[in-house]
Amino acid sequence: MESQLGIKVLLIVGVLLVALLIVWPGRGARRLALRRLGTVLLVLVAVAAIIFPQALDTVASWLGVGRGADLLLYGTVIAFVGWAFLSRIERRRMEAQITRLARAQALASGVRPWEAQ
Repeated sequence: MESQLGIKVLLIVGVLLVALLIVWPGRGARRLALRRLGTVLLVLVAVAAIIFPQALDTVASWLGVGRGADLLLYGTVIAFVGWAFLSRIERRRMEAQITRLARAQALASGVRPWEAQ
C-alpha cells in the first residue's frame, strides 16, 4: 500500500482541483486565463506522452501505478469528470440566459390590452 501513496495523493489533488474549479465563482479574465493555461499544459503533457511513451511508464512506476496506461486512464477520468461538471455549469448558465432573453422578447412583442387591435 505504501508504494501507491504517490498516485493516491496525485488523484486526490486532481479531484480537489476539479472541485475547486466547480465552486470557484466568476467567469472573469483570470479564470479564462487559468483554463487556457490548463489546456496548454494538458496538450503539452499529451504530446510528451506520445513522443516518449516510456516516460509515462517511468512516472507511473514512480507514483506506484503498475503501467503508464493505467496512469493515463486515471488522468483521463479526472479530466472527464472535471469537463462534465464544468459543462453542466455552463449549460445551466446558458439556459438561464436564454430564458431571460425569451422573457424579454415576449414582453417586448406582446399585445398590450390598452392598445387598439
